[in-house]
Amino acid sequence: MIEENFTDLGINDELAAILKTKGFEHPTPIQKQTIPLILDGKDLIGQAETGSGKTAACAIPLVQQVDKSINDIQTLILTPTRELALQYLDEVSSFGTPYGVTPFVIYGGFNKGIHLAKLRSGVQILVATPGRLIDIIYNHYLTLENLKTMVIDEADEMLKIGFIEDVDFIKSCIVQKHQTLLFSATMPPPIKRLAGKYMKDAVHIKLNVDQSGPSSLTHYVIHTDSRAKDRQLSMLLAQKEIAQAIVFCNTRTRVKSLYKSLQDKFSGADYLHGGMEQNLRTRIMDKFRAKKIKFIITTDVMARGIDVRSVSHIINYDFPKTSESYVHRTGRTARLGKEGTAISLITRSDKEILKEVSEKYGINPVAFPGSDAQAGDSGSRQRRASGGSAEGRGPRPRRDYPRKTQRTQ
Repeated sequence: MIEENFTDLGINDELAAILKTKGFEHPTPIQKQTIPLILDGKDLIGQAETGSGKTAACAIPLVQQVDKSINDIQTLILTPTRELALQYLDEVSSFGTPYGVTPFVIYGGFNKGIHLAKLRSGVQILVATPGRLIDIIYNHYLTLENLKTMVIDEADEMLKIGFIEDVDFIKSCIVQKHQTLLFSATMPPPIKRLAGKYMKDAVHIKLNVDQSGPSSLTHYVIHTDSRAKDRQLSMLLAQKEIAQAIVFCNTRTRVKSLYKSLQDKFSGADYLHGGMEQNLRTRIMDKFRAKKIKFIITTDVMARGIDVRSVSHIINYDFPKTSESYVHRTGRTARLGKEGTAISLITRSDKEILKEVSEKYGINPVAFPGSDAQAGDSGSRQRRASGGSAEGRGPRPRRDYPRKTQRTQ
């Protein structure tokens, strides 16, 4: 059977040739479904899960739709977090720039003067977080008069962060006829109202929404208690099989304290959360993508959209507070067919969410090899075996970051 090519979907020869040099030789199932519809100008609602190649499925036709003779914003892509905005820009730039299209990103926490100067020089695809975009629209008279397509990415996450009213306002600023693409893992009532208000005859595609996660992802649990978590984590991070790992915590305070307890034990560890200065967050993500950081400790700010192909392990030091968050966190590994491992440290208080993960998504993690599979008294046995809980020496903090007020995690 002959595999389908991008040209079969309506992508022109020039862009298809560029895509091939970037490793996009044959379209994925998601790309096969969405690219012809986007090129046809259809409004589209995509319920897309992680690791499916959704970003490229949207970005490829958007690049082709740009009129290169018009040096103004023709496509607007809204994302809930800065990291996701930067990653979206990287994806668009990888094939958009060689194609002759100018993409750019704006977000809070970065020098606004630089953003304004770039916008004045001409941008054709703009990726933005809502807060910074509204600031520029209000105070610097940015018009979107040549806009042809608006993308609302991770709409349900924007609802959680509190951006949905901002998105509604931005949408109302676009008075001319345009195409709207909305992507969301779930469709809560506010998102349905937004779609119903601003989209016409939208095609609703469920992209792997019933898929609980990649088939190449193995889920494990270690039943423990809070006093034994540090020791269990140190044991996990010592595994030779780990190429790179993301360690998730539920709060910024826990992220920093966990980093302090680990920094003297493991080289190549760092941390990231939404309260850090943006330039530092960007440097840390760049180092992580370049494999200069092996272990990154973080909050759910890295649970969505972040695509680092070399991540082999996800470790839930704190079990997530929702089953949906579990799916998004663990979806940071085993992407595009690669194998991956997710390991969660489970305490008694996590049992209800673990049950929900099983019932809602059909994910049933097994006991990690060498750990006690019983939740009941495993913690006490582990403490007796180790002579107590492992406590870090509390080394001198590396640095203090100012708290920020932006609505990020």
